[in-house]
Amino acid sequence: MRSLILRTVAPLIVGLMVLFSIFVLLRGHNEPGGGFIGGLIAVAALSIYGIAFGVETVRRAIVFHPLAIAGAGLMLSTLSGLVSMVFHVPFMTGLWIYPVILGEEVPLSSVMTFDIGVYLVVVGAVTSVALSLEERGED
Repeated sequence: MRSLILRTVAPLIVGLMVLFSIFVLLRGHNEPGGGFIGGLIAVAALSIYGIAFGVETVRRAIVFHPLAIAGAGLMLSTLSGLVSMVFHVPFMTGLWIYPVILGEEVPLSSVMTFDIGVYLVVVGAVTSVALSLEERGED
């Protein structure tokens, strides 16, 4: 579908959806949401972009191959769990550090890196499937 209206509105919709997906990812640690739902919202945004502009445009926009993104996310999630074992606590135990950045104490956790890894796995895997389906639809 090459609708002029969709091509005009798609960049705005995609930008808002990606921003919302990051919001859901970041708030998911303490409230409903997280990496999985945030990743699905991001994939929906990329799908809209693909419908509006074509699969090749999406592939250029995401820079890396979708399965490489999924692999990086899987590695990040795994490392988040393994870090706890270095500190002699059970696998996947949440660990916190409090670095001071620009004079402010910022709490960072291994749980957040796990959620980011899940986000990347979902974005990579589902985007790969969605792009394959859209390519077959263009034939």
